[in-house]
Amino acid sequence: MKKMNLDDLPEFDIADHLQSKEAVAAYLSMVLQDGDTDELLRAIGHVARAKGMANIAKATGLGRESLYKALVPGAKPRFETIMAVLRALDIELQAVCGR
Repeated sequence: MKKMNLDDLPEFDIADHLQSKEAVAAYLSMVLQDGDTDELLRAIGHVARAKGMANIAKATGLGRESLYKALVPGAKPRFETIMAVLRALDIELQAVCGR
């Protein structure tokens, strides 16, 4: 059996798999369930890249560089920034009581 070199594998980019509203909703729902703030920022960044960071920047009135900085682990973006990005992505948050 021939061994495969890791460098021969295609690079995985989650943004390539976030092309439908259903995929985006499922992805963000899973991340929200985990409750990790850094991972949520990263996930919103992935969705923004999938939809086009320049488009999201234009829709929010924020610069692309500012968006990239706001959507990385460890960033402390303002709530208003996150809500503006979610609106630009056509993502609606809903509260659901636990079971």
